Amino acid sequence: MILKFIVGAVVGGAFGFAYYKFVGCSTGTCPLTSNPWISSIYGAVLGLLIAGSFR
Repeated sequence: MILKFIVGAVVGGAFGFAYYKFVGCSTGTCPLTSNPWISSIYGAVLGLLIAGSFR
């Protein structure tokens, strides 16, 4: 059960970082995508929420 949440957080964090890297924000004024840490943490939280929604 806990493995599901760990995998969800890791995959979400990876997607968050990939979003920062490939889409990102060129001007640096976007609050979520201008910093790799924030976008990775946001992705990890979303991954946890999505992983928690499955049985």
